Amino acid sequence: MTTYTARPLPPAALAELRVSDDAARPMAPFEDTEGGAPLRCCLRRSAPGERVALVSYAPLRRWAAATGADPGAYDEQGPVFIHAGDCAGPDGDALPFTGARRTLRRYSADGRILGGRLVEEADAYEAAFTEAFADPEVALVHVRAVEYGCFLYEVRRP
Repeated sequence: MTTYTARPLPPAALAELRVSDDAARPMAPFEDTEGGAPLRCCLRRSAPGERVALVSYAPLRRWAAATGADPGAYDEQGPVFIHAGDCAGPDGDALPFTGARRTLRRYSADGRILGGRLVEEADAYEAAFTEAFADPEVALVHVRAVEYGCFLYEVRRP
């Protein structure tokens, strides 16, 4: 059995997003009075009182720049929550945010969508990733919220 690891937003990307997001807007931090925001920097939900920010993030952009891929129109951007300041990153390697329906969107090495799968049960992720990476064309998988389509995290080929 393969264990798949969720990849949070990279530290270099977080540093940039805390200045200006991928839509060229300055970060606007706020106190999360209720908690529960899915933080992409440490892959957990925020606690009440934490300083967070909602920023625009293009999940394929930095990966494409590092790999030479050209995702073309698939270079989309959308909202993600991050800590307003530095954080310790994920605590452990369990797959986060598995308690709701998620879409696993598959991408090729050139940044094109190869398909996807709806995952509705927390115990179905391992099989869904195994199925995705059984296709040799799949380079990475994005896990997204079904209701809003938001990017949650990335899993790369083991």
